[in-house]
Amino acid sequence: MDSATVMQLLFTMLILAAKVMAPILITALTVGLLVSLFQAVTQLNDSTLGFLPKMIAVGVVLWLSVPWITTQMVDFTTHVFHLMERARL
Repeated sequence: MDSATVMQLLFTMLILAAKVMAPILITALTVGLLVSLFQAVTQLNDSTLGFLPKMIAVGVVLWLSVPWITTQMVDFTTHVFHLMERARL
């Protein structure tokens, strides 16, 4: 493999990592914002109040997105192996 292929593969890997983690991060940020808004409105300043809803929401999103994440990772790995096989020939 030449350096251009390696750089292309690295760029693809970084884009895939961002794409795979986006649903989880967006969920955590959204739930954290909603809990903070709720705490500001009700003046509840308990730091543990935001942990449980965020953990449940991230768990649900992770459970729902595992098949998609697995498919994305398998496709990328297959692509890398095909590139390595082509480079060896």
